Amino acid sequence: METKKQKPSRSIFRKIKNVSISFFCDLGRYAKTNVLFLTFVLTSLINAILLRAVTVKNIFDISPILADTAVILLVGSIGYILKPKNQFKYFLVFSIIFTLICVVNSVYYNNYVSFASFSLLKSSTQLLGVTDAVVENVMETKDFMFLFQIVVLIFVHCYLKKKGYYNKVAEVEVGKERLLNTVVMGLIILGFFISTLTSTDIGRLNKQWNPNLIMMKFGAYTYQFNDLFATLKSEINPLFGYDEAAKAFREFYSVEKERETNEYTDIFKGKNVLVIHAESIQNFLLETSFNGEYVTPNLRKLASEGLYFSNFYAEESVGTSSDSEFTYSTSLLPASRGTVFVNYFDRNYPSIQKLLKEKDYYVFSMHGNNCTFWNRNAAHMSLGYDKFYCHKESYNLDEKVGLGLSDKSFFRQSTEIIKQIKEEHSKFYGTLIMLSNHTPFNDDGKAYSDFDVSAKYTVVNEDGTEEDKVAPYLEGTKIGYYFKSAHYADEALGEFIESLDEAGILDNTVLVIYGDHDAKLKKSEYNKFYNYNPETDSLLDEADPNYVKVDYYQYELNRSVPFIIWTKDKKYQKTVDEVMGMIDVLPTLGNMLGIYNKYALGTDIFSLKEGEQNVVVFPDGNWLTNTMYYSRSKEEVKLLNAEETVSTELVEKNKAYAEQLISISDSIIVHDLIKKIGKENENKGE
Repeated sequence: METKKQKPSRSIFRKIKNVSISFFCDLGRYAKTNVLFLTFVLTSLINAILLRAVTVKNIFDISPILADTAVILLVGSIGYILKPKNQFKYFLVFSIIFTLICVVNSVYYNNYVSFASFSLLKSSTQLLGVTDAVVENVMETKDFMFLFQIVVLIFVHCYLKKKGYYNKVAEVEVGKERLLNTVVMGLIILGFFISTLTSTDIGRLNKQWNPNLIMMKFGAYTYQFNDLFATLKSEINPLFGYDEAAKAFREFYSVEKERETNEYTDIFKGKNVLVIHAESIQNFLLETSFNGEYVTPNLRKLASEGLYFSNFYAEESVGTSSDSEFTYSTSLLPASRGTVFVNYFDRNYPSIQKLLKEKDYYVFSMHGNNCTFWNRNAAHMSLGYDKFYCHKESYNLDEKVGLGLSDKSFFRQSTEIIKQIKEEHSKFYGTLIMLSNHTPFNDDGKAYSDFDVSAKYTVVNEDGTEEDKVAPYLEGTKIGYYFKSAHYADEALGEFIESLDEAGILDNTVLVIYGDHDAKLKKSEYNKFYNYNPETDSLLDEADPNYVKVDYYQYELNRSVPFIIWTKDKKYQKTVDEVMGMIDVLPTLGNMLGIYNKYALGTDIFSLKEGEQNVVVFPDGNWLTNTMYYSRSKEEVKLLNAEETVSTELVEKNKAYAEQLISISDSIIVHDLIKKIGKENENKGE
């Protein structure tokens, strides 16, 4: 009897169906017995995606998702070593850690458009001196959303415990097997992630110069754990890598530059110098006015009467003001990890201060804040200052504005000290660090609220009569308080210059003023400033032809700060539009004062050859010329004049130059190369 054969296709479908049912049943059983682990994995991954959503915006990029998933699985797998009833404690600890990573980085990005580093922990005591600024600026409502992970994990744990879940799981769970399987899965995902990387990506992770780019490519947890490793490495780095760093240093300085001369050489040789470190003053303030009154009339006057570098940029990193002081003084970039003033203050750095001391100058610094803030009491001595006049040790703290002694009182009292110095020393160089224009910008305890940032305008009525009206404009906003604060600082500066003149100090003194960094205002703060319509008391629509969109590049370019060199005789009046960084001050100003530092990484701006463009290198790897701005995180060039073109070769040349400058500067700082190589040369009789 012939049997009927079953159709092969039906048999195959049945097998696929059975396999699928088996797979989903196994998956279901796995999910039922791994609820806590899966909760930890999913909430950790969601938080990492949310962090990128509110910062770098690349929500759907697969690479960071793979990286974060791999890290979460590998970290979570360790929980299987513990018994089910004890796993909650492990997952809770890492949920708190992962949540903190997201919260801290969200807060840090809000204020600095970058991500936090463990290297900041050594500088974290500095926050104690600016508690008001921290409270005012850090937390936003969205920063609390990351706490959901902890809440969900606790809720799930309580529910599972109530249902007797842990006792049931203990009967079926084989910890070692699940540990192994989870590790294997994590490594597989990690392998997929690694396959998406290029050698350039891996190099960036190793150097960690640009946190934004690493976050975008490697995800939140890889970034933070790599940052921890890099920070620990930086602590012991002076013990390793010296030979490679020394070799690169020797090659970089193999051809010793000779001091170039130009029309500004020695023009201020032998003169006294007073340097004003102008807290958070930006260039655009000089051109901003409200109802016919300029925000900074004194700075405008000084800029018109002296050498004004209108395209000048601070190159600070996480050390903000202290970084600017360091770069200004030494022509080296800030440290890639931590801050020089805290982590590497005890190195040998040729500086303006030391070079002038060799020419019999008395060199001093002044500040109304705590002497230990940013470790200045130690760092200033390392830079070569003879004395640091600071806080209650040298000042009567009679008037507070913002974080401490008001600029007006500080300048009044400093004038008396400078008079005494002038009597005792034939030549002097002094740095005065302003304070009142420090964030937070609000009306709490400030003494500058009388400056008007409203908008006054006139309307013509139907009967032809004119009516004056006032719209609130920037009153009550953070940027409005910034303008008020800057106006107060400018007033204090004007009074200081008058008092110096009355004391006869300006007759043989060069006044140098630089903004230490931008105000760290968020892009959103500029929206009302640029797009306010007083007649409707509302913002322009984006479709309006007069609407100004503050994009990434406009925001970065707007961070320029003033650099002014002024003398009472107004002999040197010129606006210099060439881009210039803080690193270029020592070569430029030093040439005027008759000093030279062969290790300076900057450029004398007046010695540029015809057709040559200066390159301003920022610590995160971005760079700027007169024609283009390069964003390392975006890996793109923004042409500053759309009609111009630039060659790929020039872009690659500038990229290589920027990386070399950052690397050499960092090696000098970490390994104290100027001191060590100098000793080696002395021993060789060079």
